[in-house]
Amino acid sequence: MPLMPKRVKYRKQQRGSRRGVAQSGNTLAFGEYGLQSLGRGWLTNTQLEACRVAINRFIKRKGRVWLRVFPDKPVTKKPLETRMGKGKGAVEGWVAVVRPGTMVFEMDGIPEDVAREALRLAAFKLPVRSKFVARPRLAG
Repeated sequence: MPLMPKRVKYRKQQRGSRRGVAQSGNTLAFGEYGLQSLGRGWLTNTQLEACRVAINRFIKRKGRVWLRVFPDKPVTKKPLETRMGKGKGAVEGWVAVVRPGTMVFEMDGIPEDVAREALRLAAFKLPVRSKFVARPRLAG
């Protein structure tokens, strides 16, 4: 079952703006480690699912993984070799809008080196640059 909303108020949306940096969802909220986006773009439901599978395979389903973004934006496409006009195309898929600073994944319950490698494998599957972040350790 692909990641997509159960129901939407409007079937089709405009492309919108991807300017600026993430104002919210840019800090670790649930886990100890995270994968933070450095670029801007659209993450499709299949890309996010591929990342999730790669992470879970590597950590052998130990610990806990949170997906911090959700593909709730419909993307439309007109059929190939269609003339201009005649309205907007049909919904092709769903994307999550990501800006620099957005936390995409979070993890907890596993050692840092395992988390770092799992998120590195996931980062390869994303179309934006990203970095590994860890919760700051308390000195003492």
